[in-house]
Amino acid sequence: MAAGRRQMKKKHPEDKLDNKVFDFTEEEKKGLSGSEDDAREDETPVVDKLAKKRPAEDFDEEGATTAVGNEVHNMLEKFGADISKVMQAKKKRLESLTKNYMKGSQHKLETLWNSYSSQRQQQKILQQARVVQNQKLKTVRELYEQFIKNMEEMEKSHDSFLQGAQQELRKEMATLQKKILMDT
Repeated sequence: MAAGRRQMKKKHPEDKLDNKVFDFTEEEKKGLSGSEDDAREDETPVVDKLAKKRPAEDFDEEGATTAVGNEVHNMLEKFGADISKVMQAKKKRLESLTKNYMKGSQHKLETLWNSYSSQRQQQKILQQARVVQNQKLKTVRELYEQFIKNMEEMEKSHDSFLQGAQQELRKEMATLQKKILMDT
């Protein structure tokens, strides 16, 4: 086993070339137009890695724990920053969705209110028309009842006139008959 460990600790010439592979530097961002930035706003933001990784052989045994602690601390700070960026993006998205929903709800409420108010005007107009129609019908009924009363009175007066005229005719006929009888 000890021999196996020693073989693992041996440095290979390939390892020296790969040291630069882990040397992360801040890359320049490609210039994006505003529309591409806006299109990426809904996605989770990509965080640039600013930390440089060092090969394990550079650590001292004493400073290894503090260096690892510092790196962990830096990594946690970056992770916190990443979370806050994500939360801000989600907060903005939630605000925009809420605004859009509120605008839509406001528009629907205004439409409903307008239709309600127009229906209410129509109801008032119909109610007024119904009142006017009821008044006209009442007037027509009163006129009809008055007409019927007048017709009944006229019939009674005609009957009484006819009866009076018949009585006069009978009297005249009776007097004429007496006169004729007297003449003969």
